[in-house]
Amino acid sequence: MNERITNLANQNLKTIYFVLTVFSLNSFFEYYSSSRNDSAMDKKNSSQSRRSFINKFSKSIAAAALLPAIGNAASPESTIELIRKNKISANDHIQIALIGAGGMGSADANTAITLPGIKLIAACDLYDGRLADAKKKYGNDIYTTKDFHDIINRKDVDAVIVATPDHWHKDISVAAMNAGKHVYCEKPMVHDITEGAAVVEAQNRNKVVFQVGSQGMSSLGNEKAKELLAAGAIGKLNYAEGFWARNSPWGAWQYDIPADASEKTVDWKVFEHNLPDRPFDAKRFFRWRCYRDYGTGVSGDLFVHLFSSLHFITNSIGPNKVMATGGIRYWKDGREVPDILLGMFDYPETNAHPAFNLSLRVNFVDGTADNTYLRLVGNEGSMNVEWDKVTLTKNKSYAAVDDPLLKTKTNQDASNYERKKMLPPDTTVFKAEDGYKGAHYDHFNHFFTCIRTGAVSKEDALFGYRAAAPALLCNDSYFKERAIKWDPLNLKLIG
Repeated sequence: MNERITNLANQNLKTIYFVLTVFSLNSFFEYYSSSRNDSAMDKKNSSQSRRSFINKFSKSIAAAALLPAIGNAASPESTIELIRKNKISANDHIQIALIGAGGMGSADANTAITLPGIKLIAACDLYDGRLADAKKKYGNDIYTTKDFHDIINRKDVDAVIVATPDHWHKDISVAAMNAGKHVYCEKPMVHDITEGAAVVEAQNRNKVVFQVGSQGMSSLGNEKAKELLAAGAIGKLNYAEGFWARNSPWGAWQYDIPADASEKTVDWKVFEHNLPDRPFDAKRFFRWRCYRDYGTGVSGDLFVHLFSSLHFITNSIGPNKVMATGGIRYWKDGREVPDILLGMFDYPETNAHPAFNLSLRVNFVDGTADNTYLRLVGNEGSMNVEWDKVTLTKNKSYAAVDDPLLKTKTNQDASNYERKKMLPPDTTVFKAEDGYKGAHYDHFNHFFTCIRTGAVSKEDALFGYRAAAPALLCNDSYFKERAIKWDPLNLKLIG
Protein backbone atom coordinates (compact mmCIF):
# COMPACT_ATOMS: atom_id res chain seq x y z
CA MET A 1 0.00 0.00 0.00
CA ASN A 2 2.80 2.43 1.00
CA GLU A 3 4.73 1.56 -2.14
CA ARG A 4 1.63 2.20 -4.28
CA ILE A 5 1.10 5.62 -2.67
CA THR A 6 4.80 6.49 -3.13
CA ASN A 7 4.66 5.51 -6.81
CA LEU A 8 1.47 7.52 -7.31
CA ALA A 9 3.08 10.55 -5.66
CA ASN A 10 6.16 10.25 -7.89
CA GLN A 11 3.95 9.95 -10.97
CA ASN A 12 2.01 13.07 -9.96
CA LEU A 13 5.26 15.01 -9.46
CA LYS A 14 6.39 13.95 -12.93
CA THR A 15 3.04 15.01 -14.34
CA ILE A 16 3.23 18.43 -12.71
CA TYR A 17 6.82 18.87 -13.92
CA PHE A 18 5.89 17.86 -17.47
CA VAL A 19 2.82 20.12 -17.66
CA LEU A 20 4.65 23.08 -16.16
CA THR A 21 7.59 22.63 -18.51
CA VAL A 22 5.41 22.48 -21.62
CA PHE A 23 3.11 25.25 -20.45
CA SER A 24 5.89 27.51 -19.23
CA LEU A 25 7.88 27.35 -22.47
CA ASN A 26 4.79 27.60 -24.65
CA SER A 27 3.11 30.41 -22.73
CA PHE A 28 6.29 32.32 -21.97
CA PHE A 29 7.33 32.58 -25.62
CA GLU A 30 3.74 33.43 -26.56
CA TYR A 31 3.64 36.13 -23.88
CA TYR A 32 7.13 37.42 -24.66
CA SER A 33 6.37 37.55 -28.37
CA SER A 34 3.12 39.41 -27.87
CA SER A 35 4.83 41.87 -25.52
CA ARG A 36 7.47 42.70 -28.14
CA ASN A 37 5.02 42.91 -31.02
CA ASP A 38 2.53 45.01 -29.08
CA SER A 39 4.90 47.45 -27.45
CA ALA A 40 2.80 50.35 -28.65
CA MET A 41 -0.33 49.08 -26.92
CA ASP A 42 -1.51 50.74 -23.74
CA LYS A 43 -0.56 49.51 -20.26
CA LYS A 44 -4.05 48.17 -19.57
CA ASN A 45 -3.77 45.50 -22.27
CA SER A 46 -0.29 44.62 -21.11
CA SER A 47 -1.54 44.18 -17.55
CA GLN A 48 -4.40 41.98 -18.75
CA SER A 49 -1.91 39.84 -20.67
CA ARG A 50 0.19 39.35 -17.53
CA ARG A 51 -2.88 38.43 -15.49
CA SER A 52 -3.96 35.94 -18.15
CA PHE A 53 -0.50 34.35 -18.11
CA ILE A 54 -0.48 34.02 -14.30
CA ASN A 55 -4.04 32.66 -14.26
CA LYS A 56 -3.28 29.97 -16.85
CA PHE A 57 -0.03 29.11 -15.09
CA SER A 58 -1.69 28.58 -11.68
CA LYS A 59 -4.55 26.53 -13.16
CA SER A 60 -2.02 24.29 -14.92
CA ILE A 61 -0.43 23.50 -11.56
CA ALA A 62 -3.78 22.60 -9.99
CA ALA A 63 -5.01 20.57 -12.93
CA ALA A 64 -1.74 18.67 -13.21
CA ALA A 65 -1.98 17.61 -9.59
CA LEU A 66 -5.51 16.28 -10.09
CA LEU A 67 -5.08 14.34 -13.33
CA PRO A 68 -3.42 10.94 -13.75
CA ALA A 69 0.28 10.55 -14.37
CA ILE A 70 1.45 10.96 -17.96
CA GLY A 71 2.62 7.38 -17.96
CA ASN A 72 -1.03 6.37 -18.35
CA ALA A 73 -1.74 8.83 -21.15
CA ALA A 74 -2.00 6.13 -23.80
CA SER A 75 -5.11 4.71 -22.12
CA PRO A 76 -8.51 6.20 -23.08
CA GLU A 77 -9.70 5.72 -19.49
CA SER A 78 -7.91 5.92 -16.18
CA THR A 79 -9.07 5.09 -12.66
CA ILE A 80 -7.89 6.82 -9.48
CA GLU A 81 -8.88 5.83 -5.96
CA LEU A 82 -10.45 8.41 -3.64
CA ILE A 83 -9.18 8.05 -0.08
CA ARG A 84 -10.68 9.37 3.15
CA LYS A 85 -7.58 10.61 4.97
CA ASN A 86 -8.92 11.72 8.33
CA LYS A 87 -9.00 9.27 11.21
CA ILE A 88 -11.88 9.09 13.67
CA SER A 89 -11.15 9.16 17.37
CA ALA A 90 -13.68 9.19 20.18
CA ASN A 91 -12.30 12.06 22.24
CA ASP A 92 -15.64 12.76 23.85
CA HIS A 93 -18.69 10.66 24.59
CA ILE A 94 -21.83 12.02 22.89
CA GLN A 95 -25.29 10.85 23.89
CA ILE A 96 -28.01 11.19 21.27
CA ALA A 97 -31.77 10.75 21.00
CA LEU A 98 -33.95 9.96 18.00
CA ILE A 99 -37.13 11.94 17.32
CA GLY A 100 -39.04 10.15 14.56
CA ALA A 101 -38.21 6.44 14.48
CA GLY A 102 -39.53 5.60 11.01
CA GLY A 103 -37.50 4.34 8.06
CA MET A 104 -35.12 7.29 7.64
CA GLY A 105 -34.85 7.96 11.35
CA SER A 106 -33.89 4.36 12.04
CA ALA A 107 -31.32 4.45 9.22
CA ASP A 108 -29.85 7.63 10.71
CA ALA A 109 -29.66 6.14 14.20
CA ASN A 110 -28.20 2.88 12.90
CA THR A 111 -25.41 4.81 11.18
CA ALA A 112 -24.79 7.27 14.02
CA ILE A 113 -24.18 4.60 16.66
CA THR A 114 -21.48 2.94 14.55
CA LEU A 115 -19.25 5.96 15.12
CA PRO A 116 -16.89 5.78 18.12
CA GLY A 117 -18.14 7.43 21.30
CA ILE A 118 -21.80 7.71 20.25
CA LYS A 119 -24.60 6.25 22.33
CA LEU A 120 -28.35 6.32 21.63
CA ILE A 121 -30.20 6.71 24.92
CA ALA A 122 -33.74 7.73 23.94
CA ALA A 123 -36.29 7.54 21.13
CA CYS A 124 -39.54 9.34 20.38
CA ASP A 125 -42.29 8.40 17.95
CA LEU A 126 -46.07 8.75 17.69
CA TYR A 127 -46.67 5.06 16.90
CA ASP A 128 -46.40 2.44 19.65
CA GLY A 129 -44.99 -0.17 17.30
CA ARG A 130 -41.92 1.91 16.48
CA LEU A 131 -41.18 2.52 20.13
CA ALA A 132 -41.36 -1.21 20.78
CA ASP A 133 -39.06 -1.83 17.82
CA ALA A 134 -36.60 0.75 19.15
CA LYS A 135 -36.24 -1.17 22.40
CA LYS A 136 -35.70 -4.39 20.47
CA LYS A 137 -33.02 -2.82 18.25
CA TYR A 138 -31.23 -0.56 20.71
CA GLY A 139 -31.87 -2.22 24.08
CA ASN A 140 -34.56 -2.20 26.76
CA ASP A 141 -32.66 0.44 28.71
CA ILE A 142 -33.31 3.23 26.21
CA TYR A 143 -36.00 5.72 27.16
CA THR A 144 -39.03 5.92 24.84
CA THR A 145 -41.85 8.47 24.64
CA LYS A 146 -44.45 9.97 22.31
CA ASP A 147 -43.70 13.53 23.47
CA PHE A 148 -40.57 15.10 21.99
CA HIS A 149 -40.46 17.61 24.87
CA ASP A 150 -39.54 14.71 27.16
CA ILE A 151 -36.47 14.18 24.97
CA ILE A 152 -35.19 17.75 24.63
CA ASN A 153 -35.67 18.46 28.36
CA ARG A 154 -33.35 15.62 29.39
CA LYS A 155 -30.01 16.84 30.71
CA ASP A 156 -28.20 13.70 29.52
CA VAL A 157 -29.08 14.22 25.82
CA ASP A 158 -26.37 16.10 23.91
CA ALA A 159 -27.85 15.95 20.41
CA VAL A 160 -31.04 14.89 18.67
CA ILE A 161 -31.84 13.46 15.27
CA VAL A 162 -35.05 15.01 13.91
CA ALA A 163 -36.49 12.55 11.37
CA THR A 164 -40.19 13.36 11.62
CA PRO A 165 -42.48 14.22 8.71
CA ASP A 166 -41.46 17.52 7.12
CA HIS A 167 -44.23 19.64 8.67
CA TRP A 168 -42.71 19.11 12.15
CA HIS A 169 -39.05 19.86 11.23
CA LYS A 170 -38.99 23.55 12.05
CA ASP A 171 -40.80 23.50 15.39
CA ILE A 172 -38.92 20.54 16.84
CA SER A 173 -35.54 21.79 15.59
CA VAL A 174 -36.05 25.26 17.05
CA ALA A 175 -37.32 23.87 20.36
CA ALA A 176 -34.37 21.50 20.62
CA MET A 177 -31.83 24.24 19.92
CA ASN A 178 -33.55 26.50 22.46
CA ALA A 179 -33.05 23.67 24.95
CA GLY A 180 -29.32 23.67 24.16
CA LYS A 181 -29.28 20.53 22.01
CA HIS A 182 -27.28 20.02 18.87
CA VAL A 183 -29.56 19.04 15.99
CA TYR A 184 -29.24 16.75 12.98
CA CYS A 185 -32.41 17.47 10.97
CA GLU A 186 -33.47 15.38 8.02
CA LYS A 187 -33.92 17.13 4.70
CA PRO A 188 -35.63 19.29 3.67
CA MET A 189 -34.91 21.57 6.60
CA VAL A 190 -38.37 23.14 6.47
CA HIS A 191 -41.84 22.44 5.08
CA ASP A 192 -42.39 25.98 3.74
CA ILE A 193 -39.95 28.74 2.75
CA THR A 194 -41.44 31.06 5.38
CA GLU A 195 -40.07 28.76 8.12
CA GLY A 196 -36.37 28.95 7.24
CA ALA A 197 -35.49 32.20 9.00
CA ALA A 198 -36.61 30.86 12.39
CA VAL A 199 -34.23 27.88 12.15
CA VAL A 200 -31.30 30.08 11.10
CA GLU A 201 -32.00 32.49 13.96
CA ALA A 202 -32.24 29.70 16.55
CA GLN A 203 -28.90 28.22 15.47
CA ASN A 204 -27.14 31.59 15.58
CA ARG A 205 -28.63 32.60 18.93
CA ASN A 206 -28.04 29.31 20.73
CA LYS A 207 -24.54 28.69 19.34
CA VAL A 208 -25.23 24.99 18.82
CA VAL A 209 -24.36 22.72 15.91
CA PHE A 210 -27.19 22.33 13.42
CA GLN A 211 -26.82 20.09 10.38
CA VAL A 212 -29.25 19.10 7.64
CA GLY A 213 -29.25 15.43 6.64
CA SER A 214 -28.43 15.50 2.93
CA GLN A 215 -25.74 12.90 3.48
CA GLY A 216 -24.16 13.14 0.04
CA MET A 217 -22.78 16.53 1.08
CA SER A 218 -19.95 14.88 3.00
CA SER A 219 -19.14 12.20 0.42
CA LEU A 220 -15.78 11.62 -1.21
CA GLY A 221 -17.47 12.10 -4.58
CA ASN A 222 -18.70 15.60 -3.77
CA GLU A 223 -15.34 16.62 -2.35
CA LYS A 224 -13.47 15.42 -5.44
CA ALA A 225 -15.95 17.12 -7.79
CA LYS A 226 -15.53 20.41 -5.89
CA GLU A 227 -11.75 20.09 -6.17
CA LEU A 228 -11.87 19.29 -9.90
CA LEU A 229 -14.24 22.14 -10.73
CA ALA A 230 -12.09 24.66 -8.86
CA ALA A 231 -9.03 23.45 -10.77
CA GLY A 232 -10.74 24.09 -14.11
CA ALA A 233 -11.04 20.41 -15.03
CA ILE A 234 -14.19 20.98 -17.14
CA GLY A 235 -13.49 24.57 -18.10
CA LYS A 236 -16.22 27.15 -17.57
CA LEU A 237 -19.42 25.67 -16.10
CA ASN A 238 -22.53 26.40 -18.18
CA TYR A 239 -25.01 23.61 -17.42
CA ALA A 240 -25.86 20.98 -14.81
CA GLU A 241 -28.44 18.23 -14.66
CA GLY A 242 -29.63 15.70 -12.12
CA PHE A 243 -31.88 12.67 -12.27
CA TRP A 244 -33.44 10.37 -9.70
CA ALA A 245 -35.24 7.23 -10.89
CA ARG A 246 -37.31 4.73 -8.91
CA ASN A 247 -39.48 1.84 -9.94
CA SER A 248 -41.01 0.17 -6.89
CA PRO A 249 -43.95 0.72 -4.53
CA TRP A 250 -41.60 1.39 -1.61
CA GLY A 251 -39.59 3.86 -3.69
CA ALA A 252 -42.84 5.62 -4.59
CA TRP A 253 -43.67 5.93 -0.84
CA GLN A 254 -46.24 3.14 -0.63
CA TYR A 255 -44.90 2.21 2.77
CA ASP A 256 -46.33 -0.71 4.77
CA ILE A 257 -49.26 0.08 7.04
CA PRO A 258 -49.22 -2.02 10.25
CA ALA A 259 -52.29 -4.10 11.00
CA ASP A 260 -52.66 -2.52 14.44
CA ALA A 261 -52.64 1.08 13.14
CA SER A 262 -55.42 2.96 14.94
CA GLU A 263 -56.02 5.97 17.16
CA LYS A 264 -55.15 3.71 20.09
CA THR A 265 -51.62 3.05 18.81
CA VAL A 266 -51.01 6.39 17.01
CA ASP A 267 -51.09 9.90 18.52
CA TRP A 268 -53.04 11.29 15.59
CA LYS A 269 -53.78 14.73 17.04
CA VAL A 270 -50.12 15.49 17.68
CA PHE A 271 -49.22 14.25 14.20
CA GLU A 272 -51.71 16.67 12.61
CA HIS A 273 -49.95 19.53 14.43
CA ASN A 274 -51.61 22.86 13.53
CA LEU A 275 -53.93 21.45 10.87
CA PRO A 276 -57.74 21.47 11.11
CA ASP A 277 -59.30 18.42 12.78
CA ARG A 278 -59.49 15.38 10.52
CA PRO A 279 -60.53 11.79 11.24
CA PHE A 280 -57.71 9.29 11.72
CA ASP A 281 -56.28 8.11 8.40
CA ALA A 282 -53.59 5.44 8.50
CA LYS A 283 -52.50 6.17 4.93
CA ARG A 284 -51.86 9.81 5.73
CA PHE A 285 -49.85 8.87 8.81
CA PHE A 286 -47.69 6.09 7.36
CA ARG A 287 -47.51 7.41 3.77
CA TRP A 288 -47.27 11.07 4.69
CA ARG A 289 -44.89 11.96 1.84
CA CYS A 290 -47.83 11.62 -0.58
CA TYR A 291 -49.73 14.52 1.01
CA ARG A 292 -48.99 18.24 0.89
CA ASP A 293 -49.98 18.91 4.51
CA TYR A 294 -47.08 16.81 5.79
CA GLY A 295 -44.53 16.27 3.01
CA THR A 296 -42.82 18.26 0.26
CA GLY A 297 -43.18 15.91 -2.71
CA VAL A 298 -40.41 14.50 -4.83
CA SER A 299 -38.59 17.84 -4.93
CA GLY A 300 -38.43 18.08 -1.13
CA ASP A 301 -37.49 14.43 -0.79
CA LEU A 302 -35.00 14.07 -3.67
CA PHE A 303 -34.30 17.32 -5.54
CA VAL A 304 -32.98 18.75 -2.28
CA HIS A 305 -30.15 16.16 -2.30
CA LEU A 306 -29.11 17.36 -5.75
CA PHE A 307 -29.36 21.03 -4.77
CA SER A 308 -27.21 20.39 -1.70
CA SER A 309 -24.50 18.63 -3.69
CA LEU A 310 -24.56 21.19 -6.50
CA HIS A 311 -24.35 24.15 -4.13
CA PHE A 312 -21.49 22.55 -2.23
CA ILE A 313 -19.51 21.75 -5.38
CA THR A 314 -20.03 25.16 -7.03
CA ASN A 315 -20.20 27.37 -3.89
CA SER A 316 -23.56 28.58 -5.16
CA ILE A 317 -26.28 30.15 -3.00
CA GLY A 318 -29.06 29.13 -5.37
CA PRO A 319 -31.10 29.99 -8.47
CA ASN A 320 -33.08 33.16 -9.12
CA LYS A 321 -35.73 31.57 -11.34
CA VAL A 322 -37.65 28.31 -10.83
CA MET A 323 -39.98 26.48 -13.25
CA ALA A 324 -41.58 23.05 -12.97
CA THR A 325 -43.95 20.67 -14.72
CA GLY A 326 -44.99 17.05 -14.29
CA GLY A 327 -47.95 14.99 -13.14
CA ILE A 328 -49.33 11.89 -11.46
CA ARG A 329 -48.71 9.38 -14.24
CA TYR A 330 -48.87 6.00 -12.53
CA TRP A 331 -49.31 5.94 -8.74
CA LYS A 332 -52.97 6.92 -8.65
CA ASP A 333 -53.38 6.00 -5.00
CA GLY A 334 -54.89 9.22 -3.69
CA ARG A 335 -51.59 11.08 -3.48
CA GLU A 336 -51.57 14.84 -3.95
CA VAL A 337 -48.09 15.30 -5.42
CA PRO A 338 -46.66 14.25 -8.81
CA ASP A 339 -44.78 11.01 -9.36
CA ILE A 340 -42.94 12.58 -12.30
CA LEU A 341 -41.50 16.07 -11.90
CA LEU A 342 -39.18 18.15 -14.06
CA GLY A 343 -37.59 21.33 -12.77
CA MET A 344 -35.64 24.04 -14.60
CA PHE A 345 -33.55 26.62 -12.78
CA ASP A 346 -31.57 29.73 -13.74
CA TYR A 347 -28.40 30.38 -11.71
CA PRO A 348 -27.09 33.93 -12.06
CA GLU A 349 -23.40 34.79 -12.27
CA THR A 350 -21.72 35.33 -8.91
CA ASN A 351 -18.15 35.77 -7.67
CA ALA A 352 -18.10 31.99 -7.11
CA HIS A 353 -19.33 30.77 -10.51
CA PRO A 354 -20.52 31.84 -13.98
CA ALA A 355 -24.19 31.90 -14.92
CA PHE A 356 -25.50 28.42 -15.70
CA ASN A 357 -28.69 26.45 -16.11
CA LEU A 358 -29.87 23.43 -14.12
CA SER A 359 -32.32 20.72 -15.11
CA LEU A 360 -33.62 18.19 -12.56
CA ARG A 361 -35.90 15.18 -13.05
CA VAL A 362 -37.53 12.61 -10.80
CA ASN A 363 -39.39 9.61 -12.21
CA PHE A 364 -41.17 7.16 -9.91
CA VAL A 365 -42.30 5.09 -12.92
CA ASP A 366 -38.90 4.43 -14.47
CA GLY A 367 -38.71 0.97 -16.04
CA THR A 368 -34.95 1.14 -16.62
CA ALA A 369 -33.48 0.96 -13.11
CA ASP A 370 -33.24 2.68 -9.75
CA ASN A 371 -30.44 5.18 -10.18
CA THR A 372 -29.38 8.77 -9.65
CA TYR A 373 -26.69 11.12 -10.91
CA LEU A 374 -25.57 14.73 -10.93
CA ARG A 375 -23.74 15.93 -14.04
CA LEU A 376 -21.83 19.19 -14.43
CA VAL A 377 -20.95 20.39 -17.94
CA GLY A 378 -18.33 22.93 -18.96
CA ASN A 379 -16.82 24.05 -22.25
CA GLU A 380 -13.90 21.64 -21.84
CA GLY A 381 -15.55 18.57 -20.36
CA SER A 382 -18.07 17.17 -17.92
CA MET A 383 -18.28 15.36 -14.58
CA ASN A 384 -20.75 12.71 -13.49
CA VAL A 385 -20.83 12.95 -9.72
CA GLU A 386 -21.84 10.05 -7.47
CA TRP A 387 -21.27 9.77 -3.74
CA ASP A 388 -18.43 7.27 -4.16
CA LYS A 389 -17.29 8.02 -7.69
CA VAL A 390 -16.61 10.88 -10.10
CA THR A 391 -16.26 10.32 -13.84
CA LEU A 392 -14.41 13.15 -15.55
CA THR A 393 -14.62 13.38 -19.34
CA LYS A 394 -12.32 15.82 -21.12
CA ASN A 395 -13.06 17.32 -24.53
CA LYS A 396 -11.03 19.55 -26.79
CA SER A 397 -11.83 23.25 -26.59
CA TYR A 398 -12.30 24.96 -29.96
CA ALA A 399 -11.96 28.65 -30.73
CA ALA A 400 -14.94 30.50 -32.15
CA VAL A 401 -15.06 30.50 -35.96
CA ASP A 402 -14.92 34.31 -36.00
CA ASP A 403 -11.85 34.42 -33.74
CA PRO A 404 -9.29 36.72 -35.49
CA LEU A 405 -6.40 34.73 -34.03
CA LEU A 406 -7.78 31.56 -35.63
CA LYS A 407 -8.07 33.30 -39.00
CA THR A 408 -4.48 34.53 -38.75
CA LYS A 409 -3.30 31.03 -37.89
CA THR A 410 -5.20 29.54 -40.82
CA ASN A 411 -3.54 31.97 -43.25
CA GLN A 412 -0.04 31.14 -42.08
CA ASP A 413 2.47 29.47 -44.36
CA ALA A 414 1.61 25.78 -44.85
CA SER A 415 5.14 24.80 -43.83
CA ASN A 416 4.34 25.77 -40.19
CA TYR A 417 2.50 22.58 -39.40
CA GLU A 418 0.70 22.15 -36.08
CA ARG A 419 2.40 19.36 -34.16
CA LYS A 420 0.16 16.96 -32.22
CA LYS A 421 0.34 16.81 -28.43
CA MET A 422 0.55 14.18 -25.70
CA LEU A 423 -2.96 14.16 -24.23
CA PRO A 424 -4.25 12.87 -20.90
CA PRO A 425 -6.95 10.16 -20.90
CA ASP A 426 -10.31 11.14 -22.39
CA THR A 427 -12.05 9.75 -19.30
CA THR A 428 -10.75 9.58 -15.76
CA VAL A 429 -12.69 7.69 -13.07
CA PHE A 430 -12.09 8.64 -9.46
CA LYS A 431 -13.38 5.81 -7.27
CA ALA A 432 -13.61 5.46 -3.50
CA GLU A 433 -11.02 3.19 -1.97
CA ASP A 434 -12.20 -0.29 -0.95
CA GLY A 435 -13.64 -0.22 2.54
CA TYR A 436 -15.07 3.29 2.23
CA LYS A 437 -17.85 3.55 4.83
CA GLY A 438 -20.02 5.79 2.68
CA ALA A 439 -21.57 9.24 2.62
CA HIS A 440 -24.02 8.57 5.47
CA TYR A 441 -21.19 7.65 7.84
CA ASP A 442 -19.13 10.64 6.68
CA HIS A 443 -22.01 13.04 7.23
CA PHE A 444 -22.54 11.91 10.80
CA ASN A 445 -18.79 11.96 11.37
CA HIS A 446 -18.82 15.59 10.23
CA PHE A 447 -21.73 16.39 12.57
CA PHE A 448 -20.09 14.85 15.63
CA THR A 449 -16.71 16.39 14.78
CA CYS A 450 -18.36 19.81 14.70
CA ILE A 451 -19.89 19.16 18.13
CA ARG A 452 -16.52 18.13 19.56
CA THR A 453 -14.56 21.00 18.03
CA GLY A 454 -17.15 23.78 18.09
CA ALA A 455 -17.01 24.18 14.31
CA VAL A 456 -19.95 25.16 12.10
CA SER A 457 -21.33 22.40 9.88
CA LYS A 458 -20.89 22.78 6.14
CA GLU A 459 -24.62 22.06 5.88
CA ASP A 460 -25.80 24.40 8.61
CA ALA A 461 -29.18 26.14 8.79
CA LEU A 462 -28.35 28.82 6.23
CA PHE A 463 -27.00 26.31 3.75
CA GLY A 464 -29.98 24.04 4.40
CA TYR A 465 -32.40 26.91 3.84
CA ARG A 466 -30.79 27.76 0.51
CA ALA A 467 -30.98 24.12 -0.60
CA ALA A 468 -34.58 23.68 0.56
CA ALA A 469 -35.91 26.91 -0.94
CA PRO A 470 -35.60 26.03 -4.67
CA ALA A 471 -37.01 22.55 -3.96
CA LEU A 472 -40.05 24.03 -2.20
CA LEU A 473 -40.47 26.70 -4.88
CA CYS A 474 -40.40 23.93 -7.47
CA ASN A 475 -43.61 22.61 -5.87
CA ASP A 476 -45.12 26.09 -5.86
CA SER A 477 -44.29 26.49 -9.55
CA TYR A 478 -45.90 23.14 -10.36
CA PHE A 479 -49.14 23.84 -8.51
CA LYS A 480 -49.39 27.50 -9.57
CA GLU A 481 -48.38 26.67 -13.15
CA ARG A 482 -45.99 29.58 -13.48
CA ALA A 483 -42.34 30.52 -13.10
CA ILE A 484 -41.23 31.87 -9.73
CA LYS A 485 -38.46 34.40 -9.16
CA TRP A 486 -36.33 34.16 -6.04
CA ASP A 487 -33.62 36.25 -4.40
CA PRO A 488 -31.14 33.61 -3.14
CA LEU A 489 -28.96 36.15 -1.34
CA ASN A 490 -31.69 37.76 0.75
CA LEU A 491 -33.93 34.68 0.72
CA LYS A 492 -37.01 36.49 -0.55
CA LEU A 493 -39.61 36.00 -3.27
CA ILE A 494 -39.50 38.55 -6.08
CA GLY A 495 -42.78 39.89 -7.39
